Amino acid sequence: MTGDSTIIELPFVPPYEREKALALIAAHAVPGSERVDLTDFSVTRIIAAPSGPLAVRVELGEASARATVSSGDARDVEAVASLVRAWLDLDLEPSRIVDAFGRDPRLAPLVAARPGLRVIGHPDGYEAALTTVLGQQVSLASARTFAGRLVAAYGEPGPDSLMLFPPAAVVASIPVDELQRTIGLTGARTRTLHAVAQASADGLDLSPSADLVATRAALLVIPGVGPWTADYLAVRALGDRDAYPAGDLVLRRALGVRTAAEAERLAEPWRPIRSYALVHIWTAAAFS
Repeated sequence: MTGDSTIIELPFVPPYEREKALALIAAHAVPGSERVDLTDFSVTRIIAAPSGPLAVRVELGEASARATVSSGDARDVEAVASLVRAWLDLDLEPSRIVDAFGRDPRLAPLVAARPGLRVIGHPDGYEAALTTVLGQQVSLASARTFAGRLVAAYGEPGPDSLMLFPPAAVVASIPVDELQRTIGLTGARTRTLHAVAQASADGLDLSPSADLVATRAALLVIPGVGPWTADYLAVRALGDRDAYPAGDLVLRRALGVRTAAEAERLAEPWRPIRSYALVHIWTAAAFS
């Protein structure tokens, strides 16, 4: 980064599974808008701040995260610090998860193997919603390709040679057939993408400060947004630590059940922090 930058040290209670955190971010990173370096455990992306969009580079250390912000404004620094702490779940005390799940026959071995695993969120709920729709029923690689096309076609140049993710009003203004041709989606998924952008442009709040019940209800009335998408966004965007997409195929396979209802029933002892159980199960499935 160049110009007026500020370095923020954000301490946390170790351990922290930074390899898994960065691998997750890299798997979902939007080409052109995010840079992830797995060798120095860093991610660089644009974050909305009081003075406007800023380039922020976050490097995960053993006991703190170092954020370099392309601003010297105190308001920006405070806002970015708060957002990064929430995004990377820096305020978790890992002992809480060990205490909660340490005797659970299913989760105890997973927690013992990765006691520093966190729930990695997203610094922009609207962006998370659109990229989640882009990833419905396709591979992560395909989802990243679709997101890269969206940014390349409708984004604008931002700081630190990064592209700004196109805002909701811009995406909502694009005809559905044009979006479909540009991105390469199916017609149904393009309509869902457009509808989510329109809802966001109309004021749908997908931040951790949103009302969880009202936001879930608002998402579910959008054609093409089902319970899995709403619950996944509750985990990644809304910061709901009890969110739990019970219908998730990987989750159900890992639990050895066939239905979402069975997955829900098995998770009752894990309330009110089922999201931590979820990420341990997902991570074990991905890295086993």
